[in-house]
Amino acid sequence: MEEKKNRKFIDKLKDQYRLIIYNDSTFQSVWSMKLSRLKVFTVTSLTSAIIVILVILLIATTGLREYIPGYPKAEYRQMLVDNALKVDSLEMELAKRDAFFKGIKSIISGEVPDDELVIDTTIGNYEVNFAEYNHDSVFQDKLLAEQLSLSIQNTEPKKTGLSQMHFFVPVKGIVTNHFNTVSDHFGVDLVSEPNARISSVLNGTVIFSGWTLETGYVIYIQHDANLVSVYKHNSELLKNTGDKVKAGEAIALIGNSGELTTGSHLHFELWHNGTALNPEQYIDF
Repeated sequence: MEEKKNRKFIDKLKDQYRLIIYNDSTFQSVWSMKLSRLKVFTVTSLTSAIIVILVILLIATTGLREYIPGYPKAEYRQMLVDNALKVDSLEMELAKRDAFFKGIKSIISGEVPDDELVIDTTIGNYEVNFAEYNHDSVFQDKLLAEQLSLSIQNTEPKKTGLSQMHFFVPVKGIVTNHFNTVSDHFGVDLVSEPNARISSVLNGTVIFSGWTLETGYVIYIQHDANLVSVYKHNSELLKNTGDKVKAGEAIALIGNSGELTTGSHLHFELWHNGTALNPEQYIDF
């Protein structure tokens, strides 16, 4: 009985039918086609599969895929890529900072910094923003004070000893922006002739000479009595980290480098025991 039923079902699939279209007015046959249930099922399945494939391709290759729930938009994917690149750049900047702190500690303790601590600082194509740091002066940061084991004081440091030092003028020019702690401007801006040479204000040792994103070519010099002089926005550096310099010796050329610069000038700072000093109180510009 089951075999008969199976045969009947197969026979039904193979039964031939004819689809005829008549003219409604003349009842003349216009078009006809021989069909079977198996043929109709096969054609319908193939057509459905082709339509599904075409729809999938349409969604995958056009912007319609962004309307699928759970699929991230193009802006979000670009943000993920940018964040990954920024994190990579941030890790490199942190490694450079740690090496810079280590070199400063070696200088302060009287040791000669290792050559491995001098890192080639290059400009990347990706902007790295340090929201918690004031790039106008890296020495304002508390972390730097901890690394250097310096005691940051809120009061002005005593001028005993510093007032008796003879400071060499870093560059002959005009002061266009004065020292102002309220606006976080921890130095003075000096405008001079193009390519004017910048000189060290005292004898000392270069503890950093390289590029920073916002202040351009920068050079830091460690002097006696825990005094540090800073020269920013230079066009060219003439000294490397670890070099010994004398007062009045050329260390850089005035320039307009870095994102925070507004023109060709020298941004000069003086730091004593981690506290910013007003350079105009010690140097007659």
